[in-house]
Order: sequence, then C-alpha cells, then structure tokens
Amino acid sequence: MANQKSLRLEPIIRRALRIDQHLQHPLYMFTLTAEELLQVADISRVTRDAEGNLIGYQRPDVRQHIQNIVEYLDSGNIIFPNSIILALSSCVRFKQSRGPGTDDGFAKAGTLEIPLPSNDGPKPAWIVDGQQRALALAKCKRRDLPIPVNAFLADEVELQRDQFLRVNSTKPLPRGLITELLPEVSSNLPGNLAAKRIPSAICDWLNQEKSSPFYGLVQRASTSKEQKAKTVIADNSIVKMVEESLSQPSGCLFPYRNIATGETDLEGITTLLVVYWSAVKEVFPDAWGKGPTKSRLMHGAGIRAMGRLMDRIMQVIDPRKASAKEEVVRELKLIAPICRWTGGRWEEMDDLKWNDLNNVPRHINVLSNVLIRAYLQAKGTR
Repeated sequence: MANQKSLRLEPIIRRALRIDQHLQHPLYMFTLTAEELLQVADISRVTRDAEGNLIGYQRPDVRQHIQNIVEYLDSGNIIFPNSIILALSSCVRFKQSRGPGTDDGFAKAGTLEIPLPSNDGPKPAWIVDGQQRALALAKCKRRDLPIPVNAFLADEVELQRDQFLRVNSTKPLPRGLITELLPEVSSNLPGNLAAKRIPSAICDWLNQEKSSPFYGLVQRASTSKEQKAKTVIADNSIVKMVEESLSQPSGCLFPYRNIATGETDLEGITTLLVVYWSAVKEVFPDAWGKGPTKSRLMHGAGIRAMGRLMDRIMQVIDPRKASAKEEVVRELKLIAPICRWTGGRWEEMDDLKWNDLNNVPRHINVLSNVLIRAYLQAKGTR
C-alpha cells in the first residue's frame, strides 16, 4: 500500500512548449492522457456559498452530449484534435531544455512538472474549456489516449472566469450562466457582454437583498435543485428589463449613469427598483411570487412590459421620498382593471387568453403598448 501511494504521488512530467504572451501568466502546450486529465484538473462548478458569494464558473454537465462523445471515443480509429483549456496552479513547474533550438523567439521547449494531489488535497488545475469532453474522456475505454492541452498559469478565479467567458462567448452557453458570471469579472469585456455586467449585478442584488420584492425569487445558473421550486423568475428577464431602462434615453434608470465618466449610481438604481416593484407586488398580490405558468406577471413578457411602464411612471416620482411607494401604488391601480395576469383574457390584445401570452418580442411589445396606453388614458381622465 505504501508503494502504491508513493507511485500515485509522483508528478506527471510532460514535454511542453511555453509561450510568454503575459509574463505573469505564461501559456503551455502539452498532452495528458484521458486517465490523467481528471486526476490533474477539477471542474469548477458554478454555485454560491452560505453568504451568497459566487463560486466557480462551469455549467452543469450535459449527459447526452457527454454520452455522444464517449460513443465516438469508443468507436475505434478516431481523431480527437479538440484541445482542453486548463488554468494551472502556480505549483506547476516548467523547466526549459538546454541546448540550441529550444527557443525560437516565440516558444520555449522544455518539461512541465505537474504534481498530483495527496489524499483529498486540491488538484493543480481547473478546466476552463472542455468540461463535457473531459468527462467523456474519463468514461471512455481507451485510458491512454493522448489529449492536446492548452493551459495558462493562473491561481485567480477571476482570471479563470474572464477566460471562460471569452472562450465561450460565441458558443451556445446558457444565457443565465453568462449573465451571472459577468459581475465577477472586472477586466475589459466585449461590448455585448460589458453592457450586461451592471444589469446582472443589479439582478444579483435584487435576488439576495431581503428588502427587495424579488428576494429569493430569481433563478440563476447557481440555483440549487432544492431552491428551484421557489425561484419563479428567470434572471434573464430581470437583466433585460434593467438593461433596457439603463440604455434607452427614455428609460427611468438612464439618468443614473454618467456616460462621460462611466460611473453608475447603483444605490439610486436599486432604490428606484425596490420602490416600483414593491408597489407592483402590493397592487397585484395574487399574481406575485407564483410560477410563470400560474402568473404571467412573473413571466418574461410581464416583467419586460411592466419594466417599460416603470419607465413612464418613475419619470415623475422621486424614489427617495417617504411617500414614493404609495404614489407608485396609486399610479399602478390605474391599469389594474385591464390586467389579466392569472386568468381571463386580454381584451385589448384581441381577446388573447392570459396564458397564451408568450415571452416573444411581438407579445412583449403589444403588452407594453397596451399597459402604457391604458395608463396614459386613465391619467388623462383623472
């Protein structure tokens, strides 16, 4: 037993190329066998700790996709050129080879020494891209299949998340996973991702702050199976509602951003959102907190349309006033008679049945127009 333990603790040594794009985070190209991959690398699954802080960044495994890869790997003569991208711990050591021809000015040839964990110790690497492939390789019959690996040195989870988002930005990652990770990445991001970073952070705050009407109701990628029964609102609905109001000059959240300096008044934004949506909760208590199949107010179409109505109502209400919520309640009661969140038909939408309202642009736009028009007409006659 002692000899087996000793053998298991011997480091993996591989020929490798080192590329110095960033001196603090060098890149390495080498190979690992299918058996070695998950001995060396962990999958950092997205979840949250007891304080609500985000941990990890990977999506849950997709069983059918993994099984398809396993069947291919076990099919005989195969070519598997897809590399796995790893983030390596600083405990990994690279030793450049001696002699001429080991450095061509772009890459250095040498050996990479990867220590294996003892007992339940932490592994020296994390999978940034190739989670499904790695799990499939762990299940395939050919344990000695050499797999190309690209890796970068990084102990910081933030850098790993940053690379994960960039690598997967053109792939069909779940939208909720991307938006939940964005607030945790502080580096410069592509424009389409950067625009969602602040809305996603606000969505996070609304879901975790006890004073928020959305507290515990928003389903994110890190939501556990036990919590999913209580989380009735898709996070993307909240993110899109906030993003639209922040980015449109007509949005009530637009003035809280200083475009010149890039600063955002998050306290002002969250104060406004809590005031408005707390009033929505009070005016429509029977529709609040139910799943979207029982309440279209909690549905993407309802959240987005009520968000556009928010842009109208909150333009003239100061959310910092003690009476702000009561003022919003008074305004929302003007449109309450026409709303069909949990039953009946929307007479102003060609008699559309309440649960035939779908989260598609056409229905969102029509519902928004119906609510805003009813609100303006009611105000005109008041």
